[in-house]
Amino acid sequence: MPPFQTPPPTSQIYTLTFPTPHILLVTITRESRMNAIPTQGHKDGYAIWNWFDEEPSLRVGIITGAGDKAFSAGADLLEQLDFKNASDGATTKTENGAGERLPMPNGFGGISQRRGKKPVIAAVNGFALGGGFEICLNCDMVIASPSAQFALPEVQRGLYAGAGGLSRIIRTVGMQVGTELALTGRRISAAEAKALRLVNYISESPGSVLQDAIELANKVADVSPDAVIVSRHGLREAWETGSVEQGSRNTAELYGAKLLRGENIRRGLEAFKEKRRPEWVGSKL
Repeated sequence: MPPFQTPPPTSQIYTLTFPTPHILLVTITRESRMNAIPTQGHKDGYAIWNWFDEEPSLRVGIITGAGDKAFSAGADLLEQLDFKNASDGATTKTENGAGERLPMPNGFGGISQRRGKKPVIAAVNGFALGGGFEICLNCDMVIASPSAQFALPEVQRGLYAGAGGLSRIIRTVGMQVGTELALTGRRISAAEAKALRLVNYISESPGSVLQDAIELANKVADVSPDAVIVSRHGLREAWETGSVEQGSRNTAELYGAKLLRGENIRRGLEAFKEKRRPEWVGSKL
C-alpha cells in the first residue's frame, strides 16, 4: 500500500486496493449476495469516497463488484423486509438492532448522490440493478462487460429508485425512455445501455472490464490533477444546475484563481516549453 496522509477507512463490505499509482479500486465484496449493499455500506462508502477526495496522492477512483456475475444487485432486500417488519412493530431486528435505517449520506453506497471532487469510473462486471444502477448513473464514466445488464426494478418490489437514479436517468436518456425504464423495471443490455449513452465502452470480454477501467483511469491520472478537478466541476455544474452560463460562472468563481495560483499549471506550461512530459504534484484544490 502506498503512503497516505491519513490511513484509508476500513470496511467489511468493500475492499480497497491500489492497482497503479494514483488509482483507488473499491470492490464490493458480497459476492454471495449478488454484491447487494446493506445500509452499513452507505456509511462506509461515504467515508471511503470522502477520504479519496482528500488524499492528494489519489486522482481517480474505480468501483466494481466481486466475481463475474454482479456489479451490485442494489439494496439488500431481505434487510429491507426486516426494516418493514420492524417499522410495523414486529420483533425482527435489523443490523443496528433498533429497527431503524442508517443514514445514506451521498446516496446509495456513498456514491449515487455524491458530488465529490475527483472522478470515479464504474467497472460494471455483471448485473447493475436498483441502487447498483444508481451508482453507475452518477459515476463519471462507465465501462461495461458485454454480459452486463442494467435496470431500476424497484417498482416491481413496491419501492422506488430514491437514491438519485430517477433524476439522473432522465438527464441522460430523456423523459420518455427514462420513464419506461423506471416504471417497468425493464432490464437493458450493455449494448442498449451504450446506445442510450449510459456506458462509455463495452469490454471485449467479461474478464477484461476491470483492466479496461484501469487503463481509462490511468489516462485521466496522467494529466493535471488540478485541471481534472476543475474540469469535472464545470461538467457537473452544467449537468446539475441545467444552466450552461451559470455553471461556467460557478466554476470560474470557485476554482479559477486557485488553478492559476497552483503548482501544476506552472509545471504543465514549463513542460510544454521544454518539450517534455509534465511531472504533476498532488492537487491542493
